[in-house]
Amino acid sequence: MRVVYFGTPDFAVESLDAIMQSARHEVAAVVTVPDRQAGRGQKVVYSPVKQYALDHQLPLLQPEKLRDPHFLEDLQKYNADIFVVVAFRMLPEAVWNMPPHGTFNLHASLLPRYRGAAPINWAIINGERETGVTTFLLNHQIDEGNLLLQETTPIGDHETAGSLHDRLANMGRDLVIRTLDALADNTITPRPQNGESCPAPKIFKNDCQINFTQTAAKVDCFIRGLSPYPAATLTLVNSKGDSIPFKILNAEPSLEKHEYPCGTLICDGKRVLKVATNDGFINILELQMAGKKKNKVEDFLRGNNITDWKPAQSKIS
Repeated sequence: MRVVYFGTPDFAVESLDAIMQSARHEVAAVVTVPDRQAGRGQKVVYSPVKQYALDHQLPLLQPEKLRDPHFLEDLQKYNADIFVVVAFRMLPEAVWNMPPHGTFNLHASLLPRYRGAAPINWAIINGERETGVTTFLLNHQIDEGNLLLQETTPIGDHETAGSLHDRLANMGRDLVIRTLDALADNTITPRPQNGESCPAPKIFKNDCQINFTQTAAKVDCFIRGLSPYPAATLTLVNSKGDSIPFKILNAEPSLEKHEYPCGTLICDGKRVLKVATNDGFINILELQMAGKKKNKVEDFLRGNNITDWKPAQSKIS
């Protein structure tokens, strides 16, 4: 089939590459977000999908508004059989209803579970043991269209959002090709989503503060679910009274009986940096102080004396 591909981040590059490598299907054009400026120098930054399109000399569209008549006219000229969407944004009906075979989306969860912008993060945060990838047809509602294909995978005990992201992106590229093949051969019947749904909203900076009043297992899931990005945050107060946020990138739970208040920091100044939870401790293994590089805890403690630092008020929910 002749495909127009919509996508933005690294996750979407895998599926775009899969279509490019396919013997049966053709990428007619790529749609991605407009360029943005970032960093101190406000340099222009391309999306990973744009960079892939440029590297492979693919026609490229970067509309500011998806309902813009000029964009819709340009899109129509590519005479696509189908649109494929991976990690883009909500499309208006004028776009998703344009091609004769409609538009399908690859989503990084087992729909209807984890509808929303951050399904990978929330699956780990909530302690799920299984997740996967889903292709489904777009309609007027976000992530609620009829299902096409799904593939499942277990979530490992030490899985982070970063490692799961990479595995699902690789699984997704295969599922996208299987979906295109099935739609081209008319061997698939879309089916409604059934079962319990739960939201997976976008995660903001204020959502990342660790709540140590929970169990060590739940705190561990929270840290892994936000690692490496946007990263769970522990805020410490130094001897001057300054609040300094730390990104906690790697940790492990420990079920040790204690009588410390939740959120108490225990540090031996050499190798041990842990925080009390309601049933044990979280042993911090890798962290990053604001404005600094990430470090293993022993390397960080070798260069920083924080034995008298105190945690800021723990988040209580």
